[in-house]
Amino acid sequence: MRRNDHRARAHASWWAFWLHRVSGLLLAVFLPLHFTLLGQALEGAAALDGILRFTDNPLVKAAEWGLVTLLALHLTGGLRLLLIEFGSGDGLRKNWIAAGVGFATATGLAFALALVG
Repeated sequence: MRRNDHRARAHASWWAFWLHRVSGLLLAVFLPLHFTLLGQALEGAAALDGILRFTDNPLVKAAEWGLVTLLALHLTGGLRLLLIEFGSGDGLRKNWIAAGVGFATATGLAFALALVG
């Protein structure tokens, strides 16, 4: 394949690779913020009440949904890599990628339904 051949980007494996990397980067940005927020909750009851009021914000609930979806995407991307490394010599097929994205989407939607209900 030539270096400037963009046909590889249409392959499902490239998109699985991209989703795994981007979800990992976004989790790396989000988790320190999350731990800082949890650390503030250790300051006392008043600080905890303030944080709980802050988490009632719909934007924060959307961010929680995004976090769960990112975690599910990153988990399925990691499982995909494990299957490639330790699986059969045939490699990974589009069905595995589709199943992983479907699982991540279902997990995110289930969490979103739990937030609404």
